[in-house]
Amino acid sequence: MAVLEICVDSVESAVAAERGGAERVELCSDLLEGGITPSPGLLELVRERVRIDIFAMIRPRGGDFCYTAEEFAVMKSDIAYAKQLGADGVVLGILDADGYVDVSRTRELVELARPLPVTFHRAIDVSADLADSLDRIVLTGAQRVLTSGGKRRSVDGMRDISNAIDRTQGRIAIMAGGGLSPDNIRTVAEGTGASEFHASLNTSIPSPVRHRSDSLFLGTDMERDYSRYVVREEDVRALREELDSIDNERTSVAENAVKDA
Repeated sequence: MAVLEICVDSVESAVAAERGGAERVELCSDLLEGGITPSPGLLELVRERVRIDIFAMIRPRGGDFCYTAEEFAVMKSDIAYAKQLGADGVVLGILDADGYVDVSRTRELVELARPLPVTFHRAIDVSADLADSLDRIVLTGAQRVLTSGGKRRSVDGMRDISNAIDRTQGRIAIMAGGGLSPDNIRTVAEGTGASEFHASLNTSIPSPVRHRSDSLFLGTDMERDYSRYVVREEDVRALREELDSIDNERTSVAENAVKDA
Protein backbone atom coordinates (compact mmCIF):
# COMPACT_ATOMS: atom_id res chain seq x y z
CA MET A 1 0.00 0.00 0.00
CA ALA A 2 1.19 3.50 -0.79
CA VAL A 3 2.33 5.42 2.28
CA LEU A 4 1.01 8.94 2.76
CA GLU A 5 2.90 11.41 4.95
CA ILE A 6 1.43 14.83 5.74
CA CYS A 7 3.52 17.80 6.86
CA VAL A 8 1.90 19.52 9.86
CA ASP A 9 2.76 22.23 12.38
CA SER A 10 -0.11 21.98 14.85
CA VAL A 11 -2.08 19.50 16.92
CA GLU A 12 -5.18 20.35 14.91
CA SER A 13 -3.49 19.51 11.61
CA ALA A 14 -1.96 16.29 12.96
CA VAL A 15 -5.38 15.06 14.08
CA ALA A 16 -6.85 15.98 10.68
CA ALA A 17 -4.06 14.07 8.92
CA GLU A 18 -4.77 10.93 10.94
CA ARG A 19 -8.52 11.13 10.45
CA GLY A 20 -8.02 11.67 6.72
CA GLY A 21 -6.06 8.44 6.39
CA ALA A 22 -2.39 9.43 6.53
CA GLU A 23 0.04 6.83 7.86
CA ARG A 24 2.56 9.37 9.11
CA VAL A 25 3.03 13.05 9.89
CA GLU A 26 6.16 15.11 9.56
CA LEU A 27 5.89 17.44 12.55
CA CYS A 28 7.44 20.90 12.22
CA SER A 29 7.09 24.41 13.50
CA ASP A 30 7.00 27.51 11.28
CA LEU A 31 6.13 26.04 7.90
CA LEU A 32 6.39 29.56 6.48
CA GLU A 33 10.17 29.10 6.92
CA GLY A 34 10.00 25.68 5.31
CA GLY A 35 9.69 23.92 8.68
CA ILE A 36 11.94 23.95 11.74
CA THR A 37 12.19 21.77 14.85
CA PRO A 38 8.86 21.54 16.72
CA SER A 39 8.80 22.60 20.35
CA PRO A 40 8.84 19.84 23.00
CA GLY A 41 5.32 20.91 24.00
CA LEU A 42 3.99 20.53 20.47
CA LEU A 43 5.59 17.12 20.02
CA GLU A 44 4.31 15.93 23.39
CA LEU A 45 0.71 16.99 22.70
CA VAL A 46 0.66 15.58 19.17
CA ARG A 47 1.99 12.29 20.56
CA GLU A 48 -0.93 12.24 23.02
CA ARG A 49 -3.51 12.92 20.31
CA VAL A 50 -2.51 10.67 17.38
CA ARG A 51 -1.53 7.03 16.99
CA ILE A 52 0.05 7.24 13.55
CA ASP A 53 3.80 7.69 13.18
CA ILE A 54 5.31 11.07 14.02
CA PHE A 55 8.58 12.06 12.37
CA ALA A 56 9.99 15.19 14.00
CA MET A 57 11.83 17.78 11.94
CA ILE A 58 15.35 18.47 13.21
CA ARG A 59 16.24 21.87 11.76
CA PRO A 60 17.48 24.65 14.05
CA ARG A 61 16.55 27.54 11.74
CA GLY A 62 15.27 28.48 8.33
CA GLY A 63 17.54 29.31 5.43
CA ASP A 64 20.36 27.16 4.11
CA PHE A 65 21.41 23.72 5.34
CA CYS A 66 25.04 24.44 6.23
CA TYR A 67 25.18 24.63 10.01
CA THR A 68 27.61 26.06 12.53
CA ALA A 69 29.09 23.95 15.33
CA GLU A 70 26.58 25.47 17.76
CA GLU A 71 23.65 24.72 15.45
CA PHE A 72 24.87 21.15 15.02
CA ALA A 73 24.98 20.79 18.81
CA VAL A 74 21.37 22.02 18.96
CA MET A 75 20.37 19.37 16.39
CA LYS A 76 21.92 16.64 18.51
CA SER A 77 20.10 17.85 21.60
CA ASP A 78 16.80 18.08 19.69
CA ILE A 79 17.16 14.46 18.54
CA ALA A 80 17.53 13.38 22.16
CA TYR A 81 14.34 15.26 23.08
CA ALA A 82 12.48 13.78 20.10
CA LYS A 83 13.36 10.27 21.23
CA GLN A 84 12.39 11.03 24.81
CA LEU A 85 9.00 12.48 23.82
CA GLY A 86 7.93 9.55 21.67
CA ALA A 87 8.78 10.45 18.09
CA ASP A 88 8.80 7.50 15.68
CA GLY A 89 11.50 9.00 13.48
CA VAL A 90 13.33 12.21 12.66
CA VAL A 91 13.80 14.30 9.53
CA LEU A 92 17.02 16.18 8.83
CA GLY A 93 19.56 17.20 6.23
CA ILE A 94 23.01 18.80 6.23
CA LEU A 95 24.97 20.19 3.27
CA ASP A 96 28.48 21.59 3.23
CA ALA A 97 29.35 25.07 1.97
CA ASP A 98 29.74 23.75 -1.59
CA GLY A 99 26.28 22.21 -1.61
CA TYR A 100 27.23 18.58 -1.15
CA VAL A 101 25.78 16.25 1.47
CA ASP A 102 27.86 16.36 4.65
CA VAL A 103 28.26 12.61 5.14
CA SER A 104 30.17 12.59 8.43
CA ARG A 105 27.88 14.99 10.27
CA THR A 106 24.73 13.40 8.88
CA ARG A 107 25.98 9.95 9.82
CA GLU A 108 26.64 11.17 13.36
CA LEU A 109 23.02 12.32 13.67
CA VAL A 110 21.72 9.09 12.14
CA GLU A 111 23.68 7.10 14.73
CA LEU A 112 22.42 9.34 17.52
CA ALA A 113 18.82 8.86 16.38
CA ARG A 114 18.97 5.05 16.43
CA PRO A 115 16.80 3.05 16.71
CA LEU A 116 14.58 5.72 15.16
CA PRO A 117 14.67 5.86 11.34
CA VAL A 118 15.91 9.01 9.62
CA THR A 119 14.51 10.77 6.57
CA PHE A 120 16.90 13.06 4.68
CA HIS A 121 14.69 15.96 3.64
CA ARG A 122 14.54 18.24 0.61
CA ALA A 123 17.94 19.72 1.27
CA ILE A 124 18.81 17.20 -1.45
CA ASP A 125 16.78 19.26 -3.91
CA VAL A 126 19.05 22.28 -3.49
CA SER A 127 22.27 20.24 -3.41
CA ALA A 128 24.99 20.59 -6.03
CA ASP A 129 24.39 17.18 -7.62
CA LEU A 130 21.27 15.09 -7.08
CA ALA A 131 22.78 11.74 -8.08
CA ASP A 132 25.93 12.31 -6.02
CA SER A 133 23.77 13.34 -3.05
CA LEU A 134 21.79 10.10 -3.23
CA ASP A 135 24.97 8.05 -3.05
CA ARG A 136 26.21 10.10 -0.11
CA ILE A 137 22.92 9.82 1.77
CA VAL A 138 23.01 6.03 1.41
CA LEU A 139 26.42 6.12 3.10
CA THR A 140 25.00 7.99 6.09
CA GLY A 141 22.67 5.13 7.02
CA ALA A 142 19.48 7.18 6.61
CA GLN A 143 16.44 5.09 5.70
CA ARG A 144 14.60 7.50 3.43
CA VAL A 145 14.99 10.49 1.13
CA LEU A 146 12.28 13.07 0.50
CA THR A 147 12.70 14.67 -2.91
CA SER A 148 10.87 16.59 -5.60
CA GLY A 149 13.54 15.66 -8.12
CA GLY A 150 15.30 18.97 -7.71
CA LYS A 151 12.27 20.96 -8.85
CA ARG A 152 9.84 23.09 -6.87
CA ARG A 153 7.05 20.61 -7.61
CA SER A 154 7.44 16.85 -7.82
CA VAL A 155 5.23 16.76 -10.92
CA ASP A 156 8.02 18.70 -12.68
CA GLY A 157 10.77 16.46 -11.30
CA MET A 158 9.27 13.06 -12.07
CA ARG A 159 12.11 11.89 -14.29
CA ASP A 160 14.70 12.58 -11.61
CA ILE A 161 12.56 10.93 -8.91
CA SER A 162 12.20 7.86 -11.11
CA ASN A 163 15.96 7.88 -11.76
CA ALA A 164 16.57 8.10 -8.00
CA ILE A 165 14.46 4.99 -7.42
CA ASP A 166 16.34 3.15 -10.15
CA ARG A 167 19.73 4.37 -8.95
CA THR A 168 19.30 3.35 -5.33
CA GLN A 169 17.74 -0.06 -6.10
CA GLY A 170 16.03 -0.40 -2.74
CA ARG A 171 19.11 0.62 -0.72
CA ILE A 172 17.07 3.55 0.57
CA ALA A 173 13.39 4.51 0.28
CA ILE A 174 12.55 7.38 -2.06
CA MET A 175 9.55 9.49 -1.03
CA ALA A 176 8.09 11.88 -3.61
CA GLY A 177 6.99 15.26 -2.30
CA GLY A 178 6.54 18.85 -3.34
CA GLY A 179 3.26 20.39 -4.46
CA LEU A 180 1.29 17.13 -4.35
CA SER A 181 -2.50 17.31 -4.50
CA PRO A 182 -5.40 14.99 -5.38
CA ASP A 183 -5.26 16.48 -8.88
CA ASN A 184 -1.66 15.45 -9.63
CA ILE A 185 -0.88 12.54 -7.31
CA ARG A 186 -1.82 9.96 -9.96
CA THR A 187 0.47 11.59 -12.49
CA VAL A 188 3.36 11.54 -10.03
CA ALA A 189 2.69 7.98 -8.85
CA GLU A 190 2.53 6.63 -12.39
CA GLY A 191 5.39 8.78 -13.66
CA THR A 192 7.84 7.86 -10.89
CA GLY A 193 6.87 4.44 -9.56
CA ALA A 194 7.15 5.82 -6.02
CA SER A 195 5.24 4.14 -3.19
CA GLU A 196 5.70 6.86 -0.55
CA PHE A 197 4.30 10.37 -0.86
CA HIS A 198 4.66 13.57 1.16
CA ALA A 199 2.18 16.46 0.99
CA SER A 200 1.53 19.71 2.85
CA LEU A 201 -2.07 20.45 1.80
CA ASN A 202 -2.01 23.68 3.80
CA THR A 203 -5.07 25.92 3.62
CA SER A 204 -4.96 29.53 4.78
CA ILE A 205 -7.68 30.51 7.26
CA PRO A 206 -8.31 33.99 8.66
CA SER A 207 -7.52 34.91 12.23
CA PRO A 208 -10.52 35.19 14.58
CA VAL A 209 -9.01 38.40 16.02
CA ARG A 210 -11.38 41.34 15.46
CA HIS A 211 -9.02 44.14 16.48
CA ARG A 212 -6.24 44.61 13.97
CA SER A 213 -3.49 47.17 14.04
CA ASP A 214 -3.39 49.28 10.90
CA SER A 215 0.04 50.74 11.64
CA LEU A 216 2.19 47.80 12.73
CA PHE A 217 2.82 44.18 11.82
CA LEU A 218 5.28 41.89 13.60
CA GLY A 219 5.83 39.31 10.88
CA THR A 220 6.88 39.85 7.27
CA ASP A 221 3.56 41.41 6.28
CA MET A 222 0.13 42.28 7.67
CA GLU A 223 -1.61 39.31 6.03
CA ARG A 224 0.58 36.76 7.79
CA ASP A 225 -0.07 38.36 11.16
CA TYR A 226 -3.79 37.74 10.75
CA SER A 227 -3.95 34.33 9.09
CA ARG A 228 -2.66 30.82 9.70
CA TYR A 229 -2.39 27.58 7.80
CA VAL A 230 -4.10 24.30 8.64
CA VAL A 231 -4.47 20.84 7.13
CA ARG A 232 -8.07 19.85 6.52
CA GLU A 233 -9.26 16.28 7.03
CA GLU A 234 -11.22 16.26 3.78
CA ASP A 235 -8.15 17.24 1.75
CA VAL A 236 -6.10 14.41 3.25
CA ARG A 237 -8.94 11.96 2.63
CA ALA A 238 -9.16 13.01 -1.03
CA LEU A 239 -5.45 12.31 -1.45
CA ARG A 240 -5.71 8.99 0.41
CA GLU A 241 -8.65 7.87 -1.74
CA GLU A 242 -6.74 8.64 -4.92
CA LEU A 243 -3.75 6.63 -3.68
CA ASP A 244 -6.04 3.74 -2.68
CA SER A 245 -7.51 3.75 -6.17
CA ILE A 246 -4.03 3.55 -7.66
CA ASP A 247 -3.12 0.71 -5.28
CA ASN A 248 -6.23 -1.25 -6.28
CA GLU A 249 -5.45 -0.83 -9.96
CA ARG A 250 -1.85 -1.99 -9.47
CA THR A 251 -3.04 -5.03 -7.51
CA SER A 252 -5.54 -5.90 -10.22
CA VAL A 253 -2.89 -5.65 -12.93
CA ALA A 254 -0.53 -7.87 -10.94
CA GLU A 255 -3.24 -10.49 -10.29
CA ASN A 256 -4.21 -10.58 -13.97
CA ALA A 257 -0.56 -11.00 -14.95
CA VAL A 258 -0.31 -14.03 -12.67
CA LYS A 259 -3.47 -15.56 -14.15
CA ASP A 260 -2.18 -15.04 -17.69
CA ALA A 261 1.23 -16.51 -16.92
